[in-house]
Amino acid sequence: MKNERIPSAKEKDYQRRVNERMPKSKTLSQCIRAFVSGGIICCIGQLIHDFAKLTLNYSESNVAAFTAIVLVFIGATLTGVGIYDKIGAWAGAGSVVPITGFANSIVSPAMEFKREGYVLGLGAKLFSIAGPVLVYGISASVIVGIITCLITGRF
Repeated sequence: MKNERIPSAKEKDYQRRVNERMPKSKTLSQCIRAFVSGGIICCIGQLIHDFAKLTLNYSESNVAAFTAIVLVFIGATLTGVGIYDKIGAWAGAGSVVPITGFANSIVSPAMEFKREGYVLGLGAKLFSIAGPVLVYGISASVIVGIITCLITGRF
């Protein structure tokens, strides 16, 4: 209780006004939306996976790669026609976390900076959002791999 200051009437009035005008938190509804939309994207991915496994006669690793490619294509296409941004506005993190969000993070800057040319616009900005995620993800996996090798003695 040392140096505890009592707020003045003016500060209390200001805080009351801030609390009246501050938008209410929508955390619960946003979490539910993210959960549902992420689940729907994952269910679509599982349907693609099962369809490919039953009809294409691929190995499990090829089916997984095929599923990822199809989901990236769907995400990129929906971004290109302007639908994925609307999905993202409603779904929040539920549309960002799956691999379709990765496609969106690459296609959006590419579309935005295309007018600046293919090299300095599209090429330079292609990984402006996804690039740092890739760099830190790959770096972390290399570090964890090295630590695992040192601990287990496998080289």
